[in-house]
Amino acid sequence: MRALVLEEQDRIRIRDIEVNETVGPDDVKIKIAAVGICGSDVHYYKHGRIGDFVVREPMILGHEASGIIAEVGKNVTNFKPGDRVCMEPGIPNWLSRESMLGMYNIDPSVRFWATPPVHGCLCDSVVHPANLTFKIPDHMTFDEAVMVEPLTLGVHVARKVGVVPGDTAIVTGAGPIGVIIALAALASGCSKVIITDVVQEKLDLVENAYGGRIMPFNVAKGDLKQFVSEHFPYGADILFEASGSAKAITSAPEFVAAGGKIVLIGMPQGTTPIDVVALQVKEIVTYSIFRYANDYQRAINFIASGQIDVKPLIHKHYNFEDSVAAFDFAASAPPGVIKTIINMM
Repeated sequence: MRALVLEEQDRIRIRDIEVNETVGPDDVKIKIAAVGICGSDVHYYKHGRIGDFVVREPMILGHEASGIIAEVGKNVTNFKPGDRVCMEPGIPNWLSRESMLGMYNIDPSVRFWATPPVHGCLCDSVVHPANLTFKIPDHMTFDEAVMVEPLTLGVHVARKVGVVPGDTAIVTGAGPIGVIIALAALASGCSKVIITDVVQEKLDLVENAYGGRIMPFNVAKGDLKQFVSEHFPYGADILFEASGSAKAITSAPEFVAAGGKIVLIGMPQGTTPIDVVALQVKEIVTYSIFRYANDYQRAINFIASGQIDVKPLIHKHYNFEDSVAAFDFAASAPPGVIKTIINMM
């Protein structure tokens, strides 16, 4: 089939590639409609690796996708050809200890689209487990359905840490994940959310799209501690760290209320020190997050109900034939651009 293939670091092209298209009894075959370009896709393109995951052979890119059911396996009763769907991209070993605990996202053998050596979904069609495929309502666009994948992380975070109505929060990092987490926190019950960054264009996007609901603050231009105290006199109930900045992680306890929570989502480079005593004297609870589990349908529901509007995060569209140009744009996009989508149909 035709696919966008990462041949090696810094070289991608559209070409035919042979993949297994056998539809098993519990699988569905999906004609791909739209695919979002994620930062991880761009990182593999430009650097050839993320940590221990190294591109050693040609790999199809893409893991944020929506599409239309083309074929169903003999055991599948909840889908039919023509159904509009989006897909959760990580396929775990359902018999692993992690999966049995309900934490299949940390199953060490999970096969996640476009994570070497697993092919992604920037191709004509994919075969995928039916239980990781989800119907979308008629009024939801394929573009919005693409955004379910990143939004699921935010929904998972809010649920796992136990956001309750009236909570106050700080999100450090106004990139795609930070903004998504802020939106999920609000939809899950937070009353106010401050989001921080050092790039004004990112904060301007948040202000223009969600001003009044999310309060942006540039930490390179002002005193965050003073700004937080003006809005949250005792500190925030929850701090979501989405930047991966060592400085943001180290300073996090300063901005959290006694008995509050720090949630580590961004991945820093190397070892990051944190003041354990600063956590202890406030009895701050810390959480660590890796991807998501059991929250895809919740993310769909948030978008479908209108509680979370992801449309302001979608800035650029390309046709599949222009996929290479789409990745080159995403790799050098202005700071105010969040999501670029490739339309396959």
